[in-house]
Amino acid sequence: MTLFYRNAYLYEALMVCLYGRHYWARYETIADLIPQGSSVLDLCCGPAILFDRYLRHKSVEYTGLDLSAPFIKRLNERGGYGQVWNIRDDKPLPEADYVIMHASLYQFLPDAGPVMDRMLQAAKVQVIVSEPVRNLADSKLALVRKLSQKFTDAGDGKSAHRFTEASLERFLDPYLPQVEKTLHTPGGREKVVMLKASLRTHSTTR
Repeated sequence: MTLFYRNAYLYEALMVCLYGRHYWARYETIADLIPQGSSVLDLCCGPAILFDRYLRHKSVEYTGLDLSAPFIKRLNERGGYGQVWNIRDDKPLPEADYVIMHASLYQFLPDAGPVMDRMLQAAKVQVIVSEPVRNLADSKLALVRKLSQKFTDAGDGKSAHRFTEASLERFLDPYLPQVEKTLHTPGGREKVVMLKASLRTHSTTR
Protein backbone atom coordinates (compact mmCIF):
# COMPACT_ATOMS: atom_id res chain seq x y z
CA MET A 1 0.00 0.00 0.00
CA THR A 2 1.46 3.36 -1.03
CA LEU A 3 1.69 6.37 1.27
CA PHE A 4 -1.22 7.97 -0.60
CA TYR A 5 -3.53 5.22 0.68
CA ARG A 6 -2.53 5.86 4.28
CA ASN A 7 -2.85 9.64 4.45
CA ALA A 8 -6.15 11.32 3.53
CA TYR A 9 -4.56 14.71 2.90
CA LEU A 10 -1.94 13.35 0.51
CA TYR A 11 -4.61 11.29 -1.23
CA GLU A 12 -6.86 14.28 -1.78
CA ALA A 13 -4.00 16.56 -2.84
CA LEU A 14 -2.81 14.05 -5.44
CA MET A 15 -6.31 13.50 -6.77
CA VAL A 16 -6.83 17.24 -7.19
CA CYS A 17 -3.54 17.45 -9.09
CA LEU A 18 -4.48 14.55 -11.34
CA TYR A 19 -8.08 15.51 -12.07
CA GLY A 20 -7.78 19.29 -12.00
CA ARG A 21 -10.86 21.50 -12.01
CA HIS A 22 -13.28 18.62 -12.56
CA TYR A 23 -12.20 16.73 -9.43
CA TRP A 24 -15.04 17.86 -7.16
CA ALA A 25 -17.68 17.50 -9.86
CA ARG A 26 -17.02 13.74 -9.89
CA TYR A 27 -18.38 13.48 -6.37
CA GLU A 28 -21.20 15.93 -6.95
CA THR A 29 -22.42 13.85 -9.89
CA ILE A 30 -22.72 10.75 -7.72
CA ALA A 31 -24.13 12.54 -4.68
CA ASP A 32 -26.91 14.00 -6.82
CA LEU A 33 -28.06 10.45 -7.59
CA ILE A 34 -28.54 9.51 -3.91
CA PRO A 35 -31.92 10.39 -2.35
CA GLN A 36 -32.18 11.91 1.11
CA GLY A 37 -32.18 9.36 3.92
CA SER A 38 -30.99 6.41 1.82
CA SER A 39 -28.59 3.72 2.97
CA VAL A 40 -25.31 3.74 1.03
CA LEU A 41 -22.52 1.19 0.72
CA ASP A 42 -19.35 2.75 -0.73
CA LEU A 43 -16.80 0.16 -1.87
CA CYS A 44 -13.10 1.08 -1.98
CA CYS A 45 -14.23 4.28 -0.28
CA GLY A 46 -10.75 5.70 0.37
CA PRO A 47 -10.95 8.60 2.85
CA ALA A 48 -14.76 8.73 2.26
CA ILE A 49 -14.78 12.15 0.64
CA LEU A 50 -18.17 11.34 -0.88
CA PHE A 51 -19.66 11.00 2.60
CA ASP A 52 -17.67 13.70 4.34
CA ARG A 53 -18.31 16.48 1.86
CA TYR A 54 -21.40 15.50 -0.12
CA LEU A 55 -23.65 12.96 1.58
CA ARG A 56 -23.45 13.87 5.25
CA HIS A 57 -26.06 16.64 4.91
CA LYS A 58 -28.45 14.22 3.17
CA SER A 59 -28.81 12.15 6.37
CA VAL A 60 -27.77 8.92 4.67
CA GLU A 61 -26.87 5.73 6.50
CA TYR A 62 -23.37 5.42 5.11
CA THR A 63 -21.07 2.40 5.22
CA GLY A 64 -17.60 2.55 3.67
CA LEU A 65 -15.40 -0.46 2.96
CA ASP A 66 -11.70 -0.14 2.19
CA LEU A 67 -8.39 -1.97 2.67
CA SER A 68 -6.82 1.08 4.30
CA ALA A 69 -7.16 0.92 8.09
CA PRO A 70 -6.17 4.62 8.47
CA PHE A 71 -8.93 5.67 6.07
CA ILE A 72 -11.53 3.55 7.89
CA LYS A 73 -10.39 4.88 11.27
CA ARG A 74 -10.78 8.43 9.96
CA LEU A 75 -14.25 7.69 8.61
CA ASN A 76 -15.46 6.26 11.92
CA GLU A 77 -14.03 9.22 13.81
CA ARG A 78 -15.88 11.63 11.53
CA GLY A 79 -19.32 10.17 12.07
CA GLY A 80 -19.57 7.59 9.32
CA TYR A 81 -19.36 3.83 9.61
CA GLY A 82 -16.55 1.90 8.00
CA GLN A 83 -14.96 -1.52 7.97
CA VAL A 84 -11.55 -2.68 6.79
CA TRP A 85 -12.55 -5.07 4.00
CA ASN A 86 -10.87 -6.79 1.08
CA ILE A 87 -13.41 -6.50 -1.73
CA ARG A 88 -11.69 -9.41 -3.50
CA ASP A 89 -12.95 -11.76 -0.80
CA ASP A 90 -16.00 -13.64 -2.01
CA LYS A 91 -18.04 -13.14 1.15
CA PRO A 92 -21.37 -11.32 0.70
CA LEU A 93 -21.28 -7.54 0.94
CA PRO A 94 -23.38 -5.62 3.48
CA GLU A 95 -26.75 -4.63 2.05
CA ALA A 96 -27.74 -1.05 1.26
CA ASP A 97 -30.20 0.83 -0.93
CA TYR A 98 -27.37 2.14 -3.11
CA VAL A 99 -24.06 0.34 -3.65
CA ILE A 100 -21.34 2.57 -5.09
CA MET A 101 -17.92 1.92 -6.57
CA HIS A 102 -16.09 5.06 -7.65
CA ALA A 103 -13.04 4.82 -9.92
CA SER A 104 -12.01 1.40 -8.58
CA LEU A 105 -13.59 -1.28 -10.75
CA TYR A 106 -10.45 -1.41 -12.94
CA GLN A 107 -8.55 -2.79 -9.94
CA PHE A 108 -10.49 -6.05 -10.33
CA LEU A 109 -9.65 -6.58 -13.98
CA PRO A 110 -9.26 -8.76 -15.93
CA ASP A 111 -12.26 -10.40 -14.20
CA ALA A 112 -14.42 -7.79 -12.49
CA GLY A 113 -17.63 -9.78 -13.02
CA PRO A 114 -17.72 -11.45 -9.57
CA VAL A 115 -17.40 -8.06 -7.86
CA MET A 116 -20.19 -6.59 -9.96
CA ASP A 117 -22.40 -9.59 -9.22
CA ARG A 118 -21.92 -9.20 -5.46
CA MET A 119 -22.65 -5.47 -5.72
CA LEU A 120 -25.92 -6.20 -7.50
CA GLN A 121 -26.84 -8.77 -4.87
CA ALA A 122 -26.12 -6.32 -2.03
CA ALA A 123 -28.10 -3.43 -3.53
CA LYS A 124 -31.76 -2.96 -2.66
CA VAL A 125 -32.36 -0.21 -5.22
CA GLN A 126 -29.39 0.49 -7.45
CA VAL A 127 -25.70 -0.03 -8.12
CA ILE A 128 -23.76 3.07 -9.19
CA VAL A 129 -20.38 2.59 -10.85
CA SER A 130 -18.29 5.56 -11.95
CA GLU A 131 -15.22 4.47 -13.86
CA PRO A 132 -12.44 6.38 -15.67
CA VAL A 133 -12.62 5.79 -19.43
CA ARG A 134 -10.08 8.49 -20.34
CA ASN A 135 -7.18 7.37 -18.26
CA LEU A 136 -4.52 9.47 -16.60
CA ALA A 137 -2.05 6.62 -17.03
CA ASP A 138 -2.21 7.32 -20.77
CA SER A 139 -1.54 11.05 -20.39
CA LYS A 140 1.00 12.72 -22.67
CA LEU A 141 2.49 14.34 -19.57
CA ALA A 142 5.17 12.09 -18.07
CA LEU A 143 4.63 13.36 -14.51
CA VAL A 144 0.89 12.70 -14.65
CA ARG A 145 1.49 9.19 -16.02
CA LYS A 146 4.00 8.42 -13.30
CA LEU A 147 1.76 9.69 -10.48
CA SER A 148 -1.24 7.83 -11.85
CA GLN A 149 0.67 4.56 -12.11
CA LYS A 150 1.94 4.87 -8.55
CA PHE A 151 -1.60 5.58 -7.40
CA THR A 152 -3.02 2.21 -8.46
CA ASP A 153 -1.73 0.19 -5.48
CA ALA A 154 -4.48 0.33 -2.87
CA GLY A 155 -2.83 -2.39 -0.81
CA ASP A 156 -3.13 -5.53 -2.89
CA GLY A 157 -0.70 -4.76 -5.70
CA LYS A 158 -0.65 -2.39 -8.68
CA SER A 159 -3.20 -2.89 -11.43
CA ALA A 160 -1.92 -2.95 -15.00
CA HIS A 161 -5.45 -2.84 -16.43
CA ARG A 162 -7.71 0.09 -17.31
CA PHE A 163 -11.09 0.50 -18.91
CA THR A 164 -11.69 2.44 -22.08
CA GLU A 165 -15.20 3.46 -23.07
CA ALA A 166 -15.36 0.52 -25.48
CA SER A 167 -14.04 -2.08 -23.02
CA LEU A 168 -16.37 -0.84 -20.28
CA GLU A 169 -19.31 -1.23 -22.64
CA ARG A 170 -18.18 -4.76 -23.48
CA PHE A 171 -17.89 -5.57 -19.79
CA LEU A 172 -21.44 -4.30 -19.24
CA ASP A 173 -22.98 -6.35 -22.07
CA PRO A 174 -24.21 -9.15 -19.75
CA TYR A 175 -25.76 -6.55 -17.44
CA LEU A 176 -27.62 -4.52 -20.09
CA PRO A 177 -31.09 -5.60 -18.84
CA GLN A 178 -30.21 -3.98 -15.51
CA VAL A 179 -28.59 -0.80 -16.87
CA GLU A 180 -31.02 2.05 -16.20
CA LYS A 181 -28.95 5.09 -17.15
CA THR A 182 -25.45 6.16 -18.14
CA LEU A 183 -23.80 9.57 -18.16
CA HIS A 184 -20.37 11.19 -18.10
CA THR A 185 -18.95 13.32 -15.33
CA PRO A 186 -18.01 16.92 -16.24
CA GLY A 187 -14.90 16.84 -18.40
CA GLY A 188 -15.83 13.41 -19.72
CA ARG A 189 -13.11 11.48 -17.91
CA GLU A 190 -15.47 9.12 -16.04
CA LYS A 191 -18.55 7.22 -17.17
CA VAL A 192 -21.29 6.69 -14.59
CA VAL A 193 -23.49 3.62 -14.92
CA MET A 194 -26.65 3.04 -12.87
CA LEU A 195 -27.85 -0.56 -12.66
CA LYS A 196 -31.08 -1.87 -11.19
CA ALA A 197 -30.55 -4.14 -8.21
CA SER A 198 -30.92 -7.89 -8.68
CA LEU A 199 -34.32 -9.27 -7.76
CA ARG A 200 -34.00 -11.05 -4.44
CA THR A 201 -35.30 -10.92 -0.87
CA HIS A 202 -33.24 -8.60 1.31
CA SER A 203 -32.93 -8.81 5.07
CA THR A 204 -33.86 -5.82 7.21
CA THR A 205 -30.58 -5.72 9.11
CA ARG A 206 -27.17 -4.32 8.17
